Amino acid sequence: MAEDPGAADYLARHWQTGSTGLQDKVDELLTLAHGGSENLELYRDMLLSIVRMAQADRNRWDAKIMRHTIRELETAFARLEQFKRRRKVTVFGSARTLLDSNMFALARELGELLAEDDYMAITGGGGGIMEAVHVGAGLDNSLSFNITLPFEQKPNRIVSGTQHDLPFRFFFLRKLFLVREADALILCPGGFGTLDETLEVLTLVQTGKSPMVPIILLDEPGGQYWKDLLDFFRRNLLPDGYILESDLNLLQLADSPHQALKLIRQFYRNFHSARWLQDQYLMRLNQPLTARALERIKVEFADICTGGGFTQQTPSGAGDEDAELRHLTSLSFALNARAQGRLRALIDELNDPQNIG
Repeated sequence: MAEDPGAADYLARHWQTGSTGLQDKVDELLTLAHGGSENLELYRDMLLSIVRMAQADRNRWDAKIMRHTIRELETAFARLEQFKRRRKVTVFGSARTLLDSNMFALARELGELLAEDDYMAITGGGGGIMEAVHVGAGLDNSLSFNITLPFEQKPNRIVSGTQHDLPFRFFFLRKLFLVREADALILCPGGFGTLDETLEVLTLVQTGKSPMVPIILLDEPGGQYWKDLLDFFRRNLLPDGYILESDLNLLQLADSPHQALKLIRQFYRNFHSARWLQDQYLMRLNQPLTARALERIKVEFADICTGGGFTQQTPSGAGDEDAELRHLTSLSFALNARAQGRLRALIDELNDPQNIG
């Protein structure tokens, strides 16, 4: 088999990076920047990736993409640091929703309720549903992740020209932060963009690439927009095994802002958050489960474990890298990553008041 010239070139550049003193220069630069950081290894890898790209020097457009990507990421991280301790809900919906429509009024009420519950409302920052949510929430409780487009999408009147408006050049980075920052996702009716966001959110959560959060489909009372989409899933995706029936657990319908907020509160009644700890999936709980509930969960949700069963620890202890959360109870197990819909059902069990000790 002929040698892959691309692979050979990459290996040559990797050797060249390590043999010309460049790594020493990178280490020197990092020491000057922040010699005591625990993230030095990560920063070193990032800088060496840029050095290898500079050595290849193939394509100016590739270099521009990398520059804009890194610049937008760093800007977003820095801007969002000031809102780090705020709970947030991302709301998706059409930029074309009319000011005098029922959906505009419903989205405005949603923004008001989120602000009253001390949530920041994140949207794509445009008009329609996005503007309505920010009108209801007010500037102090609003975040806009706008996309730079040649038409239609401009910052709405609430966030325009403020530190609460964060523009993005690339859709993929904007989507990353719309999901990454959210403690819950609420989807309102919209066009191709809204449907794209809906399916991408579902894909990210279904594949375990995004943390489990409430995904709520909000429509006006009697509306068929989301019901018709769910019917399509059941008629066309389930029979041929394109999705599992349990995958539909990831979605919840709501026909009022009050119901949407109620679903978010229920999701976090006892469940706090989750993370991977080596090969164990660790679910943080505000209160421990009763012994009876734990034994029942071990039986009823055995299918989502790849082995070893469930272990409850009070508190979660030093195994949790976030010191602020070590006082919480933890439920750990080896998660079958394909079983995200069943994991969502487990969260409902963890939040059932009858199961809480």
